Amino acid sequence: MINDDDRPQPPPAHVVGQDLSRLSVAELRTRIDLLHAEIGRIEEVLRLKDDVRSAADSLFKF
Repeated sequence: MINDDDRPQPPPAHVVGQDLSRLSVAELRTRIDLLHAEIGRIEEVLRLKDDVRSAADSLFKF
């Protein structure tokens, strides 16, 4: 039986610091769109964590 952990993982769409010289302009624009979407996703999680932290701080304020 094959576990999900044993299956090969697809390569990431982008690796920070990788050589970009072989990518076309269209591929570079796609990467930019992908990274903007990822930034938005990270900012949303950060905002949610800040909200939880603020709620906890106000709850335990003496």
